[in-house]
Amino acid sequence: MNRILPILTILLAILAFWYAAAIWMNAPWQNTLNGRADLTDVPFLTFAQQTWGQDKPVLPAPHQVFAEIWNATMGLEFTSRRSLALHAWITLSATLLGFVFGTALGVGLAVAIIHNDASDRSLMPWIIASQTIPILAVAPMVVVGLGAVGVTGLVPKALISMYLSFFPVVVGMVKGLRSPERIQLDLMRTYDANPWQVFWKLRWPSALPFLFASMKVGIAISLIGAVVAELSNAAGGGLGVRLLTGSYNGQTVQIWAALFIAAGLAAVLVAIVGMAERAVNAPNGVRA
Repeated sequence: MNRILPILTILLAILAFWYAAAIWMNAPWQNTLNGRADLTDVPFLTFAQQTWGQDKPVLPAPHQVFAEIWNATMGLEFTSRRSLALHAWITLSATLLGFVFGTALGVGLAVAIIHNDASDRSLMPWIIASQTIPILAVAPMVVVGLGAVGVTGLVPKALISMYLSFFPVVVGMVKGLRSPERIQLDLMRTYDANPWQVFWKLRWPSALPFLFASMKVGIAISLIGAVVAELSNAAGGGLGVRLLTGSYNGQTVQIWAALFIAAGLAAVLVAIVGMAERAVNAPNGVRA
């Protein structure tokens, strides 16, 4: 109870602020609507309810967002093009595929950097420079370019996710693989351990905490990459498409619902990585 009470307090404060902000931001349009209907001296509570019930509000009220999420997930068939569950699944598929590619690429590059000085000097600057290119500029080029050669669907979006997710894995794994102290490496040499044994018995276990920390960042960024890629391919579906169509049609409730679904997916994915970390550490008695 001591842990739940502060969380509930903050949650209630956020909801109260959200409802108040909805009144303030939706008030100008509601005043216009009331003026057209010749409604004057509207009581504040009635006015507040009016601002919380607009079809296309500037800021939707919380209950409008949650109702849209419920209606667009549980109230529709999964195969419906309006189903948020379907679009969430499309985004999740691209996210997971891109995350797997990005993690594998990041680990591979980190191993190469650790074991080869030339790779360290040549690869790392380019890896860092790759992240200075805005993803909004890269995504359309990748989607359109691959589409021109017949590669469409999940793969282009997964590549954008990979582009974002591999970077934290590279950085974290390089730091993790270099974390063993010199005395530990010298001890392995006294045992006449070969480079593979040094890697598997010393460097890899030392890098696992860094790997899982990087994967938590990578899985969240991978989701962002999938959503951004979907903005460049409206025909493929996904939460990014729902955001785009909602923006075109002024459906702010739809936009906020898609944002909440995306945030929920990211939270669940990070939690799954955390559970995997605890499962890996538990047999060794390591606290996560």
